[in-house]
Amino acid sequence: MADIPSCEFIHVHESVVNEVRALMPEEEKLYALADLYKVFGDSTRIKILYVLSIEEMCVCDIAGLLGMTISAISHQLKILKQARLVKFRREGKTVFYSLADNHVTTIINNGMEHIEE
Repeated sequence: MADIPSCEFIHVHESVVNEVRALMPEEEKLYALADLYKVFGDSTRIKILYVLSIEEMCVCDIAGLLGMTISAISHQLKILKQARLVKFRREGKTVFYSLADNHVTTIINNGMEHIEE
């Protein structure tokens, strides 16, 4: 087994640490960010977000496209709405879903670019 190198002394770069500390968001904002990214941790929700990045759709169309039940899609859409990632509009009795804003599109597109590199 190779020897693990050790530092004989520790040197903290205080100016760097203080600069970064001043820029750190409050704890509650970091927790909210972590919760947002947890929503992206489910492949069904990612599929829904991806299809909505292409076209506004109703729950029936999403269910048919993904080969899932309307109930399962509705459950995931509820989570995505609570996270403010999707929005909806009514047209008669039909509810159409779309991405909440361009930020969500950017997150999806940047993620796809990253995995395709």
